[in-house]
Amino acid sequence: QVQLVESGGGLVQAGGSLRLSCAASGRTFSNYGMGWFRQAPGKEREFVAAISRSGSITDYADSVKGRFTISRDNAKNTVYLQMNSLKPEDTAVYYCAATPRNYGGGYTFKYDYWGQGTQVTVSS
Repeated sequence: QVQLVESGGGLVQAGGSLRLSCAASGRTFSNYGMGWFRQAPGKEREFVAAISRSGSITDYADSVKGRFTISRDNAKNTVYLQMNSLKPEDTAVYYCAATPRNYGGGYTFKYDYWGQGTQVTVSS
């Protein structure tokens, strides 16, 4: 089992920045590909960003490319999502997820473990 706990969400004005963190425990963190997803009210959960075990592979949803950066620190068992130039449409609950695969990409079915989520609200 892998336990994931997100933090860093909050209320921010449009154009502002936030950094989300996801702390993992329970298994060897570096053995898991990681991803960030989000879900807005009334919408399906959608892919935001993903990163491979070593961090050598990353990918982003088109809607966040150039604004968000995913990274990981395997020594700290933590994955991050730096979010810049935030827009009201980025408002959602953000979830981190872990897959035993090297890389899970944007497919929710590839991820076995999920955090409880952290709320991000961007005001206009």
